[in-house]
Amino acid sequence: MHRRRRTALLLTAAIAAAAPLLTACSDEAHPGAAAVVGGQRITVAQLESRVEEVRQAQRAAVPDETQYHQVVASTGSLTRDTLHNMVLDRVLHRAAQDAGVTVTPKEIQQMRAGLERQTGGAKGLETAWLQKYGIAPERLDDNLRLQLEAQKLAAELGTDTSRPAFWKALSKASGELHVDLNPRYGSWDVRKSSRVDAGTPWLREDTTAAGGAAVTG
Repeated sequence: MHRRRRTALLLTAAIAAAAPLLTACSDEAHPGAAAVVGGQRITVAQLESRVEEVRQAQRAAVPDETQYHQVVASTGSLTRDTLHNMVLDRVLHRAAQDAGVTVTPKEIQQMRAGLERQTGGAKGLETAWLQKYGIAPERLDDNLRLQLEAQKLAAELGTDTSRPAFWKALSKASGELHVDLNPRYGSWDVRKSSRVDAGTPWLREDTTAAGGAAVTG
């Protein structure tokens, strides 16, 4: 599984080089929070639950013990990538709201049906999203909503998701939401709407546990 710096279809977007504007929250300021977005906490427990969903799905897809541990080892950044996606989801949703963009359940189901035809059915789509993007089956519809919001936002702006105008809208939303990350997970680059590793030597993710990745300090 490849390292994910964007969610699903956003992986291919070109990011214009810019000086980072970084913000970070401390454990003392936001106890128990992995991030604070728009004044709303993403708790460490919520983050760990999302990671566990992926690990359980990987375990179900790869029953062989040796192969499973290889998958875990190859996705050692899962916790940080998952947090990135959770924050980006809220940023993109805010940008879509600012532009008057909405997504209906019918549109999500239509997109899902089309993707299922391309991937050999519901199971094939779930497996593809798990392997490529680290999205657990129970989060698939949420991720498809994210993709649709991105596509419709880009269309509303008269651009596409690889162009600076699209990422400028996300940067504006990041600023409005005052994204703060717990420094153990890095920092949030407002200009690029992306999580940045802090390079802290005391941070490591335990990828050996069968139950999932745990962050320890």
